Amino acid sequence: MLGVLVNTAAIIIGSLIGLLAGRRIPERFSTAIMTALGLSVMFIGISGALEAENFIVLALSLVLGVVIGTLLKLEDRLNMFGQKLQARFSKSGKSNDGSKKKNTFAQGFVSATLLFCVGAMAIVGSINSGLMDDHSIIFAKSTLDFVASAMLAVSFGIGVMFSAGSVFIYQGLLVLLAGLLRPILYDPALLAELTGVGSLIIVALGLNMLGVSKIKVADFLPAIIFAPLLFRLYEMIF
Repeated sequence: MLGVLVNTAAIIIGSLIGLLAGRRIPERFSTAIMTALGLSVMFIGISGALEAENFIVLALSLVLGVVIGTLLKLEDRLNMFGQKLQARFSKSGKSNDGSKKKNTFAQGFVSATLLFCVGAMAIVGSINSGLMDDHSIIFAKSTLDFVASAMLAVSFGIGVMFSAGSVFIYQGLLVLLAGLLRPILYDPALLAELTGVGSLIIVALGLNMLGVSKIKVADFLPAIIFAPLLFRLYEMIF
């Protein structure tokens, strides 16, 4: 769990830095920063997606995943949770010109949670920690998340910091499950498909951050569960 603790701390510290810096950064710069971050997220997603080698497993995982996610309304529930946190911990402020500042707590919480939890490094890094006690990938991810959380906090505010809790729970569970499911998960081919599915979800998040689309990214999360199941099924059939 060492890697998970380091990752969680990196996001909290990065968010604090972003919150402090955000007060001094004009909106046009924070918008430009968000564009740069969106492009970076797209690059990470596309790079990871190219690791997948089985299009059938990839496509079926996404299709089945989004059907289940839509039925369960995962995106709406995650947004509602973010809004509840917002109502409890945040207050609307006013900008320098006296106009009411747009409260982006829920948007920051959801965007940061998806970015930090769904990517290939989160999945593979956590599995490596659980399987081999190797924290190197999560340590590298922590460095990226530190920078990303600072930039996200500039635009979205304190909601980004609360995503650290999501990271701790999600990656912690992955580490524990990887230890229990060692015989099943320790397969480079399976990890490649899992990485591909998670990375395509990150591509969707990047498109949203750039304002190109309004994809309900969280609805695709069950695809991560379907990927290893369908991979094993495909192996049995073919």
